[in-house]
Amino acid sequence: MSIRSGWFRLFFRLILVLFTTVCIITVSIPTAVFAGEPQWVEIHSPHFSVVTDAGEKRGREVAMRFEQMRAVFGALMTQVNVNLPVPLQIVAFRNTKELRQVAPLFNGKPVELAGLFQQGEDRSFIMLDMSVENPWQVVFHEYAHQLLNGNVKTEMDPWFQEGFAEYFSSIEVDGKQAHVGKVPSDVYVILRESGMMKISDLFSVQQNSRTYNENGDHRNTFYAESGMLVHFLYENQLIPKVGTYFDARQLDHLAQEEAIQKAFGISSQNLDKALRNYVLSNHYRFYWIPTPPGIAEGGFAASPIAPASANAVIADIHLHSRDYRDQAVREFENILKSDPNNAAACRGLGYAYLQKQDFSQAAEYFHRASQLDSKDPRVHYYSALLMARQSGFGSGADVSNMTKELETAIALDPTFADSYSLLAFAQSTSGDPAKALALMQKALAISPRNEDYLFNLANLYLANRQPGQAIAVLGSLRVTDNTGLAAQVSALMAQAQQMADTMKQGPSNGPNVGVTRSESSIESRSVSTPASPVHPAPAKFLQGTLTGADCSNSPSALLTVISKEKTLKMKVADRNHLVLIGADEFSCSWSRKKVAINYRETAEGEASVISLEIQ
Repeated sequence: MSIRSGWFRLFFRLILVLFTTVCIITVSIPTAVFAGEPQWVEIHSPHFSVVTDAGEKRGREVAMRFEQMRAVFGALMTQVNVNLPVPLQIVAFRNTKELRQVAPLFNGKPVELAGLFQQGEDRSFIMLDMSVENPWQVVFHEYAHQLLNGNVKTEMDPWFQEGFAEYFSSIEVDGKQAHVGKVPSDVYVILRESGMMKISDLFSVQQNSRTYNENGDHRNTFYAESGMLVHFLYENQLIPKVGTYFDARQLDHLAQEEAIQKAFGISSQNLDKALRNYVLSNHYRFYWIPTPPGIAEGGFAASPIAPASANAVIADIHLHSRDYRDQAVREFENILKSDPNNAAACRGLGYAYLQKQDFSQAAEYFHRASQLDSKDPRVHYYSALLMARQSGFGSGADVSNMTKELETAIALDPTFADSYSLLAFAQSTSGDPAKALALMQKALAISPRNEDYLFNLANLYLANRQPGQAIAVLGSLRVTDNTGLAAQVSALMAQAQQMADTMKQGPSNGPNVGVTRSESSIESRSVSTPASPVHPAPAKFLQGTLTGADCSNSPSALLTVISKEKTLKMKVADRNHLVLIGADEFSCSWSRKKVAINYRETAEGEASVISLEIQ
């Protein structure tokens, strides 16, 4: 049995045995009406910070909900510690009007929603509208994804990731027990009115698929059916078979139909029929587990916060949203006009200038922020990141001060993975690849599915003359959807294999006869210098018109795309290895083409294309 297969089966078996069937109940939260100027308060629970203007009582309720969600997840995963790779800030607004000020824009207008999860490189945000009946489901779905990312090593297909998140987003907890796995009524409506996908089509949806990225009936069906399939698998005790399926696909390289037959013992057509009958039966079971002990709302600390500090939190949200970045800078500046000693505003402006590559301004504001609040781990991390970017992540970095800042950041917040990753770069640059390797492994322990950490880990294995370990890590990255990373993986794999072959020849035949330790280290670094730590932005999606492609710097290309009246420059790292849909090959003469693009924003304010669809 493979290690991955064993882990999957253990994981799903442990989840399965915790459940006990109970009757169905419904819990609702009464709506509240607020008036007058908001009074902001911050609630600190053991693992969360909640900032709210809905009153201390509602703030404690929000903190309790998330503590319960986290504890239930930990119980289901049978883990003592539950990792969250990126720090989380929760903001509970008292009404819909206030939530709209941070909602993403569509055609220039805020999107109507009850809750919002916003992911960032250095900080994520959950925002809630406390005047609606149920703001929890949407944000718990995204929070479940974050918990998966921080606690599960294996990559899984979108149908299972989304189905898993849908399943656990319905968690309801009272004083005695947690109810897990309820089916929202609208799921049945969607599947009966829009129809169901074939299992073969559902399993074929990937991160860059139109079904996964475009709003509409197909996407709604995908989410609804993925959730119902996970329900069906739980109820029929087939969850342990999911690990067998992914092993068959990823390790044994079986075709989809063969993998389904091997894992579930039936064809995809028969699995289709079974799932359809399950949905049509209008029957499901949900489960309960005892509420984990040690959660005491009365022990949560509550303190009022000044309007300027609350405004800084909202500006921070805006800074991490593409729709509001320029507005965030103005908001931070206005805060400092009335409150020059606001450390959060200084930190926010420093980060804004860092993203714009204005290093002198960034350094000034980070210095001010550090003087005002030396206990803020983000300020120390940003200061170290600034030093790394000033040197272009090269040997000219101020390693000594970087190390000092990062060690302080880790002492203040030992759960932020990027601090360890950046410190690994600093140690590698200073000539200590062994210590760098240990730090990168720590980063991966917190964020085990981070592809860039894995790539950097492979580099560090090579720097430590461990090509076998590097090859094993790189093998897990060969299925990446990131085309730029895939090219780097291929090149590094060749280097690792070359080193492995050279080392097999032995000292008598190889070029390393009589090599001293220092010379060996130099040779090791010349084979593969550890890569600069990568800080990936979340994947995003847009539709627009491709007006031109500049192919002057082969093999890359620079696309000019108009979307929502904005002109964007989007870089293709290697047009010969781009994930391309709707065309046989890339053309540098494309013009006035309707396109759909998956991309990541880069530190330079541009965008790196993941996939391109010609429509």
